[in-house]
Amino acid sequence: MSGALAEDAPAAEPAAFHRVLVKLSGESLMGEAAYGIDPERVAAVAKQLGRLTELGIETAVVVGAGNIYRGMTAAAVGMERATADYAGMLATLLNCLAVQDALERDGVDTRILSALTVSEVAEPYIRRRAIRHLEKGRVVIFAAGLGVPYFSTDTCAAQRALEIGADALLKGTKVDGVYTADPEVDPGAERFDEIEYVDVLKEGYQVMDATAISLCMENKLPILVFNLREEGNIRRVVNGDRIGTLVH
Repeated sequence: MSGALAEDAPAAEPAAFHRVLVKLSGESLMGEAAYGIDPERVAAVAKQLGRLTELGIETAVVVGAGNIYRGMTAAAVGMERATADYAGMLATLLNCLAVQDALERDGVDTRILSALTVSEVAEPYIRRRAIRHLEKGRVVIFAAGLGVPYFSTDTCAAQRALEIGADALLKGTKVDGVYTADPEVDPGAERFDEIEYVDVLKEGYQVMDATAISLCMENKLPILVFNLREEGNIRRVVNGDRIGTLVH
């Protein structure tokens, strides 16, 4: 586990992390509608991401597509799995473009690297290129998952975080950590301050999918799950504040 997470680490140490990958769900870009992109929500997310660059933290991002693709559920019934997954990859690209636009309006230099070839709007994913962009202080957004079917954006986030040598994977959600049950459904659900990878897998807690958790466990990559919608939480996480849940 990173020394930044040790018990004797300063509670608000600006250099807690050097490089991180932030996993955003597609739903984090939605407003009150059942699906789609809410410009105000995207702007709020981009502002939080911009705080990381202000701290000198190299920042990569993976965005899901649930806000777009789940709006097409009826059309997807009966669709062949690989085809459906490729459609989902393209949906992530729409979200990535929205986040890039919001970041650049705030003056944050940004690059999208895509696992599928879409040269008009994104660079191809090349690991060394991604690392070089990060070293230059650019936010790097990874689009189109891993570019192959049967793998989720959670797995993509874990894979890319390991490839770029991230210190931690930050999972931004609509709740403030990992619970024993859905806190919006079960008011008696209890939140964990810390939990081990194996317990997440064994109990089936909704953190990330099993493949992503296994990748992080095998490579000792800590996952920090926190409420993205609370202003300033990303900054608190990277400063080493004990918020949300640490999976290690």
